[in-house]
Amino acid sequence: MKTMKTLLLSLLLTLTACCNHSGPNHPGTPDSSDTRIAMAEDTLSLDAAIGQMLLIGFRGTEIDYDKNIEIVSALRDYHVGSVILFDYDVPTGTRGRNIKNPDQLKNLCRQLRSFNPDLLIGIDQEGGYVSRLARRYGFPAIPSAQRCAAKGYDTVRHYADLTGQMLSELGINLDFAPVADVNVNPRCPVIGGIERSFSADPAVVRQCCLIWDWQLRIHNVNSCWKHFPGHGSAKGDTHKGLVDVTDTWQPLELDPYRHEGTNSWERKLPLMVMTAHVVNRRLDPSGLPASLSPRITSYLRDSLDFRGVIVTDDLAMGAIVSQYSFEKAVRMAVLAGADMLCLSNNGGSYDINMVPRAVKVIKDMVAAGDITEERILQSAKRIRDCLIF
Repeated sequence: MKTMKTLLLSLLLTLTACCNHSGPNHPGTPDSSDTRIAMAEDTLSLDAAIGQMLLIGFRGTEIDYDKNIEIVSALRDYHVGSVILFDYDVPTGTRGRNIKNPDQLKNLCRQLRSFNPDLLIGIDQEGGYVSRLARRYGFPAIPSAQRCAAKGYDTVRHYADLTGQMLSELGINLDFAPVADVNVNPRCPVIGGIERSFSADPAVVRQCCLIWDWQLRIHNVNSCWKHFPGHGSAKGDTHKGLVDVTDTWQPLELDPYRHEGTNSWERKLPLMVMTAHVVNRRLDPSGLPASLSPRITSYLRDSLDFRGVIVTDDLAMGAIVSQYSFEKAVRMAVLAGADMLCLSNNGGSYDINMVPRAVKVIKDMVAAGDITEERILQSAKRIRDCLIF
């Protein structure tokens, strides 16, 4: 009982600090008077704010100024605030893109953070099929969400804690998990079919997501709930092309994101949500993918009262690149209200100029009056206020 009380107190103190605009200190961060915290206020430049909005992928298992100058330039010259790591390089069909073994990965994270102590280093580490930190690289096996939930909440808690500890020790502070999709269609090729959903019961999904989030935060690792407004009913794969869930989606798929409960720290969660590339005409009759839809973003903000960080699913996925140019996708994601754009550079090709291209799009939008500078600063501030660095 004492352990449980201590845990709850720790969670309350941690989560009370998050998304609090009065600026209290985050756990494990410098004093709130530190200049890094001040970056989130009015002193943040437009260039730095744009960089904060970019979540980018890159090639390399170490920082080499000759071999991967694009990541050096992204962090040094364009103020990029987040990176995402992969074990598999899609354009070449080879493994070892960023991950070889624990020691190598820890050193890579250390090198990356030497450019920016507050860099968000993210990874898809759900367990099961989606485990970038796989046994083949020397990491412990984490069962799928479905298998963990089938054994009960204590099992979910155990593996969430193991994941948080592992990520923290490596220097990774953002996990693109848990999956908040409800298992409406057990045959969904990218959710139920590969055991990524905790359950067909939205209440169970939410409780498992809360547990995953809590345990990661104990280790100062952020979580990102995905994929809003629900991917669990889909019949197709958005990695390959556009997927329409209008006729299969159920309103209960929103339930895991609803702010309910008697505890203040529970009502604050989630603090980061990823939008899907699914078309849902029941929420947006225009047929835009959720990640590019102002109406669906507004629904998340206004109807569900979400005040955290909204990040797009990877803009290099087939659902996007088959319909829009890179510049168009970046523009639409910003106009839709995304705070962070996922630019994995791990789709059909690898573009060493991806970051300057994205930055130019956003700066041109501000210069043309299509988006205000205040809107960009607001997204950057939301990232700084809501997430642990």
